[in-house]
Amino acid sequence: MQEKTLLRARFQTRFLILTGIWLVAFSIAAAQESSEPKPNQAQGQSQESQSPAQSQDPSAAKPKQEPPQDPEKPDEPKAKTSIERETGTSNDRIFEVMPNYGTVRNSKDLPPMTTGQKFRTATAQVFDYFAFPFNAALAGIAQAENSPKSWGQGWDAYGKRFGATFADNSIGTYMTTAIFPSILKEDPRYYRKAEGTTSHRMLYSLGRLFVTRTDAGGSRFNASEALGNSMATGISNFYHAREDRTVGRNFETLGMLYMWDGLSNELKEFWPDIKRKFRHKKAAEDPPH
Repeated sequence: MQEKTLLRARFQTRFLILTGIWLVAFSIAAAQESSEPKPNQAQGQSQESQSPAQSQDPSAAKPKQEPPQDPEKPDEPKAKTSIERETGTSNDRIFEVMPNYGTVRNSKDLPPMTTGQKFRTATAQVFDYFAFPFNAALAGIAQAENSPKSWGQGWDAYGKRFGATFADNSIGTYMTTAIFPSILKEDPRYYRKAEGTTSHRMLYSLGRLFVTRTDAGGSRFNASEALGNSMATGISNFYHAREDRTVGRNFETLGMLYMWDGLSNELKEFWPDIKRKFRHKKAAEDPPH
């Protein structure tokens, strides 16, 4: 009973963190969708804004020719690495710090990734600078919960918790991004929908946990996600504390791997919209020169 209570508390803590991040992203994306005027409405407003004087003056009817400006491209990073150029992806960091490897627009023209490219993408994710404070924070939560109890407190115990958390996420990444996609010929990249209503795009993002694209360009059940996370969970029993080698803890680890991947998909889908929203807000607040 005590073990079940601890597992439930640990799961609830992590779930609340995930829910908070998800709600922030969702609210910003929904606000962006509602603030964008429809094309017909924008055209009507533009026509109504013309004054009678402008319609009578022939010189005023011809607007001044301005040099064309490149539109904002929120999906385009400032500079691309070799792996990004080879795979058509862009590491447009979410909230400017979180890694965003393996994200592309919903294009059918990209060539399949090679095994080497899949492993290089996984390695970039695992050893990204954000991974270290991220896993350090998760280890801090486990330390505060004194989970598992047999590891106790102190820096030595914190090091064990950090190592276990880092291994959980790193092995899961390699399994779902490199190893099983290479064996099963599946594409680990995330193809953004980038259009439609917020709810449809949210469902699409979560659905990519269960449906994936193959190297041949088709679609099928995402076996790499299921088998990869299950394998990572099984391997975790070799380095977790003996008291944590239970069915309950294994399901908790599997659930967390799926939850992190689901949150990652949602952020990859909506980050360009969120960034565009902040850019427009900043442009509106900046005084004219």
